[in-house]
Amino acid sequence: MSNLILNNQIVEDEWTVVQLPKVEQEVRMQAGKVVMFKLTGENTVTAEQITNTQVPATGKVLIPLSVYVARKNEFTSRLANQEVGIWLATHEVIDSLAAVETDLNVFPLIAVYVERFADGRIFTIGNLLRTRFQFKNTMRAFGDVLRDQLFFLKRSGFNSYLIRADRSAEEALHSLKDFTQPYQGAVDNSQPVWRRVARSL
Repeated sequence: MSNLILNNQIVEDEWTVVQLPKVEQEVRMQAGKVVMFKLTGENTVTAEQITNTQVPATGKVLIPLSVYVARKNEFTSRLANQEVGIWLATHEVIDSLAAVETDLNVFPLIAVYVERFADGRIFTIGNLLRTRFQFKNTMRAFGDVLRDQLFFLKRSGFNSYLIRADRSAEEALHSLKDFTQPYQGAVDNSQPVWRRVARSL
């Protein structure tokens, strides 16, 4: 069974995620502790990885941000056919994509990959895509995506979630209704609860 949730239902995944070739990564230390996540804006992709990334010749493909930025001209016709989406990791900066595409709505899908859920950067990225960059198409969260995060990912603008393979998409789907009236305004509803709900005296 599929583990992909799109617009509040479980669907089959039409997209192939293109992976960067593996490289050996050094263990980084900061203040005497192992750094378990990558820092925002940190360049972790080599030119060799970008060159050697294999992209399937047909079908819908989710291409790494760094590969698209460096090899954009290869994907012009496929982008016009709505066959190219972008994925970025939480430490990558969306501005690098906006620098080569003035309107991000040329992409039918932008996905954000969570290598290990250690902070809230995915929520910030979702908010920026929907507000600052006015992205209106499908926005997917994948990687270390768990049930408890879905409601808040939805509030940040996501409408597609690829649940971790060892978890149930059916169970995760129910989490989108965990709360009926969130107090704060957010991407999915900008008004706070005191503006949405009429209170009787």
